[in-house]
Amino acid sequence: MCGWKLEKAAFKCGFLKIAGCDEVGRGPMFGPVVAAAVILPVGCRLTGLNDSKQLCENKRNELDIVIRAKARAFAIAAIDVETIDRINIRRASLLAMRTAVGQLAIQPDYLMIDGCDTVDWPCPQESVIHGDATSYSIAAASVLAKVFRDRLLVELDAVYPGYGLARHKGYCSREHMAALDRLGPTPLHRKNWSPVAQTILDFESMPEVIQ
Repeated sequence: MCGWKLEKAAFKCGFLKIAGCDEVGRGPMFGPVVAAAVILPVGCRLTGLNDSKQLCENKRNELDIVIRAKARAFAIAAIDVETIDRINIRRASLLAMRTAVGQLAIQPDYLMIDGCDTVDWPCPQESVIHGDATSYSIAAASVLAKVFRDRLLVELDAVYPGYGLARHKGYCSREHMAALDRLGPTPLHRKNWSPVAQTILDFESMPEVIQ
């Protein structure tokens, strides 16, 4: 159950500025990976808060407003496609979270991070598997990151029409795969993703294989 258990344990150990961190967009073949860091007042009321993937869009948008209003501090960071292709998606995700933490108006004294990794930051940290469904701080970060990225993909749908980005948000849906075959990749497709890489290959320029 998502709640305050982990935050309260850290609070009892003397930590007063506990930041939850999460990212969204590791799986898509289009667009940036986005992360958020959030410092909440421990115990504040956040009705219905859970892993952003388990919430409908309307609930995420509602919670986005509440989290921004109640948070002691929050920050959102995006890492672009060029960086993802250069350093790989795992490192880009960690970089996004580290960048978000660095942008907080209040510097945290404890980090709670969704997943099994920690980030390059000089304070005690706790990695939490399924943290976005366990910790309110991490869940809040997942909501802010998800709402931010989804809205960005809706805007990019107008820039790159025909791919259905507003609907699938860059993930490898049947609609997206068909559009990629039909239209080819855009500058914001991740070139290291196999469907995109396959499309980029110019098979007609390859020499004929002699049997």
